[in-house]
Amino acid sequence: MQNTTQTSYGRTAMMNETRGYVGMTTSPDDSNIPGNSSMGILVIPEPMNTALNVLTVTILFMTMISLGCTMEISKIRTHLLKPKGVVIALLAQFCIMPLTAFTLTKIFQMDSIKAVTVLICGCCPGGSLSNIFSFTVKGDMNLSIVMTTCSSIAALVLMPLLLYIFSKGFTGLRHAVPYAGIITALVFTLVPCAIGICINHYRPNYSSSVTKVGLSILLISTIIISVLSGLAVKDVIWIILMPDILTVAALMPLIGFILGYAVSVICRLSPQCSRTISMETGCQNMQLCTAILKVAFTPQAIGPLFLFPLVYIAFQCAEALILVLCFRCYQTVTAQHAGFSSRGIHIKSDVTAAGVKGEANHL
Repeated sequence: MQNTTQTSYGRTAMMNETRGYVGMTTSPDDSNIPGNSSMGILVIPEPMNTALNVLTVTILFMTMISLGCTMEISKIRTHLLKPKGVVIALLAQFCIMPLTAFTLTKIFQMDSIKAVTVLICGCCPGGSLSNIFSFTVKGDMNLSIVMTTCSSIAALVLMPLLLYIFSKGFTGLRHAVPYAGIITALVFTLVPCAIGICINHYRPNYSSSVTKVGLSILLISTIIISVLSGLAVKDVIWIILMPDILTVAALMPLIGFILGYAVSVICRLSPQCSRTISMETGCQNMQLCTAILKVAFTPQAIGPLFLFPLVYIAFQCAEALILVLCFRCYQTVTAQHAGFSSRGIHIKSDVTAAGVKGEANHL
């Protein structure tokens, strides 16, 4: 009778421990991140996990080379000699986004593994997409490219520092963040970026070709990694589609866009620079974030949350496109209003001239 009771109790405990996490098992020793036992262990076959890691690093490498090929040393020097815009942009990037990430994790009372995922995303530097969106809103492209360069370099120090500071707000999380892996990934991003800058400086004729090849490899790798990731987490993919994850992924870039623009206006930057800093603040380097989450953490520790950057970038692009559309509509309305005003002035001038001419003829 006693054995039966113990067996029944063990089954009940096991059911309570694994309830709701289909395809995942639990083991409190698999990660030193508190709360991860409730998340469970994601079992990915070793060959698939290796392929995902290689493709993730490849995507990051090609992205940074392509980004480097857009940078010109002379333009970087010009903005560094007048650093007001760059300094404000850096403050916006590394103050607004980390604070937003930390605040949202507290508001939604996220567990530690979700919190560290969101914090890493919030502490990442600006991404290459910000350059594209800055162009579409007619921003200062030189500032955008210099800002992306400077934030990538500054992240080498600021990202681990910010993670160390904000992780103190979560029980035991400070010792669970893989700082060595994060710093390694950051250093790794600077090498291909430097290669791209050198290509653009010494062989500018090759920059366009390198960028096109890089984008092709990036597209193919992204498709493959999306398929493999879907197969790897198909049984637990619903975890990254939970309401708190989706809400945070939607709010973070939107808050970054709005506050980045507001800070720029308060600091009396030009509308062109303000739009640029808005895009730079809201757009994070999701390739870097994915690489850190996938490579620096084990599958047992991070689970399917290494796909959080894909959710974030979907909202980031959608919101940026909405802002671009609003800006274009505003431009159209302004241009039409200016055209009507100009036409009215011309008509008034013609009437006045005709009146003067008529009086002259009468005299």
